[in-house]
Amino acid sequence: MRRYKMDKRIDLIINNLKEVYDPEIPVNVYDLGLIYNVDIDENNQANILMTLTAPGCPVVDVLVDDITQAAQSVEGVEKVDVELTFEPPWDKSMMSEEARLELGFF
Repeated sequence: MRRYKMDKRIDLIINNLKEVYDPEIPVNVYDLGLIYNVDIDENNQANILMTLTAPGCPVVDVLVDDITQAAQSVEGVEKVDVELTFEPPWDKSMMSEEARLELGFF
């Protein structure tokens, strides 16, 4: 994850994202490697760049809503923009070690 500036709200957002789970996979979206970047701009807008495990993910709307709510719940965040990307495409190497162990991927 790239950070352009230090802001404690970024860490709080990341902590909240670790409570958001893909309904189809028992791992949170952050450890699953779906979150590519979290930043806060000068207008107190959280900008989250994320991907999906597959472009046709049937729960995309649920995930985006849950991620938006997780970021909006951080004090000082006034707006949230979640952008989906498929570059680079997600693969299991993007998961944390804990997530790979949980799912049996090595």
